[in-house]
Amino acid sequence: MNKRKSEIEKLERAFWDSMIAGKPEIATGMLTEPAVMVSGHGANKFDHAAYTRMARDDRYKLVDYTISDMDVIFPRDDVAIATYQVDQRMEMQGKPVQMDVYDTSTWVKVGGDWRCVMHTESAVEQKPH
Repeated sequence: MNKRKSEIEKLERAFWDSMIAGKPEIATGMLTEPAVMVSGHGANKFDHAAYTRMARDDRYKLVDYTISDMDVIFPRDDVAIATYQVDQRMEMQGKPVQMDVYDTSTWVKVGGDWRCVMHTESAVEQKPH
């Protein structure tokens, strides 16, 4: 169980690292086709070419991230669901932006390899001071 959990954790970090490195081809190798993302911007279904276009859009660029509280469950042998919190720092249209979010990724085994089929992102609720 721990080996499988560690494998999913490494895939999650590799995906985030590919965004910082500007290497969408690494991420597309980890995605099903199509894949789905749900965030405050809505639901977005995309193929590898569409993901590559999104990842190369210089108006929105991931600069750094810190993942915490990661957990992974396996409802079936061929399905993994990772949940975690991310402190992400980005440049949006040239301006620095910091966001704390809760993320979930659903991974499925395809031909013996894990592929991410769905990713969700929800903003952490800001508590009043």
